[in-house]
Amino acid sequence: MDATCTVEQDEIRRAVREVLTKRRAAEGLRAAVRTPAGYDAALWEALAGRLGLPGLALPEEYGGVGCGPVELALAGEELGRALVPSPLFATAALAVPLLLRLGTARQRTALLPRIASGGLTATLAVPGAVLGAALGLTGGNGGDWAGGGRAGGVQATAATGTWRLYGQADQVLDGHSAGLLLVAAHTGGFARSRTLLFLVRGDAPGLVRTRRTTLDETRAQARVELRDVQAELLGDGDGEGAEVLPALADVGERAAAVLAAEAVGAADEALARTLGHVREREQFGRPIGSFQAVKHRLADVYVRVCAARSAAYYAAWAAGAADGEHVGALAVAEPGAGLALACALDALRTAAAEAVQLHGGTGFTWEHDAHLFFKRASGDELLFGPAHRLRAHAAERAGLFALHPDAGRAPVRVERAAAAEEAAL
Repeated sequence: MDATCTVEQDEIRRAVREVLTKRRAAEGLRAAVRTPAGYDAALWEALAGRLGLPGLALPEEYGGVGCGPVELALAGEELGRALVPSPLFATAALAVPLLLRLGTARQRTALLPRIASGGLTATLAVPGAVLGAALGLTGGNGGDWAGGGRAGGVQATAATGTWRLYGQADQVLDGHSAGLLLVAAHTGGFARSRTLLFLVRGDAPGLVRTRRTTLDETRAQARVELRDVQAELLGDGDGEGAEVLPALADVGERAAAVLAAEAVGAADEALARTLGHVREREQFGRPIGSFQAVKHRLADVYVRVCAARSAAYYAAWAAGAADGEHVGALAVAEPGAGLALACALDALRTAAAEAVQLHGGTGFTWEHDAHLFFKRASGDELLFGPAHRLRAHAAERAGLFALHPDAGRAPVRVERAAAAEEAAL
């Protein structure tokens, strides 16, 4: 892996930052999240039309730029730095990879060029409050979250050549404004139980979408109710849904890398603002940043941010390697994106907490910008975590802990972990 950004990657970062710098004022951010769409439409038009961010990781044949997860993560880092509310993550990191992997040629041709141009936004809707589980980040995504043949979730029934959906999804990112929903639904009952993905238009009859009040207003969510809604099966159905769950887990790895990059950008900005404050704020006749205790606290934050950035970049690179962008030792994506996300969320939460503390009396007021970063950290952990589950599942997938054949049921370190410890000693 080469950690140095290419000229094109640096240009992507610079262009996104240039557009966002003009709209970084907190007043503009708070006004944007209170619009019906939940984001600044003019800014989204600039990001989509001028920079082509929705199509950044799309092949050129569909009107995209032809880049990969690394470039999308770099753009996400800049968006996270400014806490920009936008449909980019839900569209480009969740919906687009599923359309590319599972959609038919007709579906891809009809939808992806519109998404690349910014004319169509999309999102993923899964039942309940289990987005992290559905993406395989906090546990095995066996499909029980989709209903499993029982009451609840979202159920799909075939009728006269079409599909009808019934049910509810409670935490759908940008679900109130997306023009296209990819809905995970259960069908087949107990006899042929399987989870499938369906395409639902945002204006479909029987679709009721209600924007929810959330802790983090910059990450809009909606409750989506499907009342006998007509839907189109994503893909041709030949695999009878066998490929849906692996596809969701694969998308989860890529989405976690982008989300981790967003958290790193936000943590870096929170740290920068705190550093600026402690250089100016004086106490006992000297800047508070000159006190050793403050230096130590901010040094710890800096180390966390740097470690999180390295983990996020590596996770994005590994996802690109799995897509065939690189050749070498990595033939498939490593299960490290969840770990990178946990590291980034911890860094953001720590940076935001220190920002609140070190800004003193003003930092504790609810109107201060420091709380925007703290809410982003808490909101993302509620949606995709918590961090300890992200770590536990990553460790389980990597085989970090296993049952020794001679130790009954007592968990012990696997041999390669023990060898690594001996080498470190």
